[in-house]
Amino acid sequence: MRKIITNEKLGESYTYIKHSSGLSIYVFPKEGYSSSYAIFGTKYGSIHTCFKRSDKDSFNKIPEGTAHFLEHKLFESEDINADELFAKTGAQSNAYTTFDRTCYLFSCSNNFAENLEILLNFVRSPYFTAETVKKEQGIIAQEINMYKDSPGWQSLFNLLRAVYKNHPVNIDIAGTVDSISQITPETLYTCYNTFYNLNNMVLAVAGDVDAEIVIEKADKILKPTDDISIDTIFEDEPETVVKPYIEEKLSVSVPVFAFGFKEPIKTERSTAEILTKSIILDILASKTSPLYKELLDEGLINSEFEAEYFTGTGFAVTLFSGESSDPKKVAQKIVAETVKIKERGISREDFERSRKKLYGQSIMSFNDIQGIANELVATHFKGDDLFSEFNILSGLTLEDVNKALKNTFNENAHSLSVILPK
Repeated sequence: MRKIITNEKLGESYTYIKHSSGLSIYVFPKEGYSSSYAIFGTKYGSIHTCFKRSDKDSFNKIPEGTAHFLEHKLFESEDINADELFAKTGAQSNAYTTFDRTCYLFSCSNNFAENLEILLNFVRSPYFTAETVKKEQGIIAQEINMYKDSPGWQSLFNLLRAVYKNHPVNIDIAGTVDSISQITPETLYTCYNTFYNLNNMVLAVAGDVDAEIVIEKADKILKPTDDISIDTIFEDEPETVVKPYIEEKLSVSVPVFAFGFKEPIKTERSTAEILTKSIILDILASKTSPLYKELLDEGLINSEFEAEYFTGTGFAVTLFSGESSDPKKVAQKIVAETVKIKERGISREDFERSRKKLYGQSIMSFNDIQGIANELVATHFKGDDLFSEFNILSGLTLEDVNKALKNTFNENAHSLSVILPK
């Protein structure tokens, strides 16, 4: 099946192909671009620690960090490392694991077809042995220990542990040294055969690309897979936080903090909800906001301060982070400002300014081929299309945002994570 999706206002279009193998493919050509970008992703991340295939009777409970471990191992086959193959063609390759997906990617100025073949081949050719798994356990253990010394990383995951009691978002994406020591080749094959089913995956390419070449390579390499469904179990999560405050000491000159309000528990957030929360946070804490100016004038923050709507499958936190000599005072002022904004509501002037800002950013994003391909993957897994954000921003109203504001910033469900100097 092939379908062309067009947005006439933007003057942009892309092609969706449901390949015979079960894989969903998106091709977004950009005329005049000399480079190409491809990303091959699966809906499998660090939070998927307990799951069952529809064709099996029992659930699998796997060690924390397995998705990230599997990402590392796929680059190695019996004969060669995929990075070496990409280097020979002049392409830049990478991969990443998040809470809810794993992606493999490359960018190149030449040899797109050859690089696409490398990408599809190595992701579809798992090779795990006891010896290679043991070697990787040592490498990832070093990576885990390295992140323990990262103030920003630790402040975020300490916050998630303070906010979430049961949801696996409170687990470090790479797991722990103990958890990865329990991973075996059988563990990796179980997870691969479950989540790397092509019906659970997506390929997105953008830039100097041709849909016919992409289909040709997919036809050559990808074989049909059974369309199984995957049940994932998450324990019930309370509306309250685990603890209001958590701290750790590391080698920092200025305290680093992460402060977040726990949002109501939902399986998924719609694009419209995410956009309304983004507008609220932009008005409350962007660099043009009264709160930012007040905190800056009092010397409580620096330019590192930022706010974001941190969300994924089953979790959402309105998050503020940065550096401060007095993180507790910053948190107090944020809480006070959220009370004020909820009492008075958002003005039409502030709403329109923020909406137009996000609207402009949405338009500009179509000039970035990496951003386009990454967003195609993200929207596919959410069940949206690439133009959803642009279309929603066009019709979003002040009433929508003020309604969402009422369910934001729960005064009884927030936590502060601080990294203090040793």
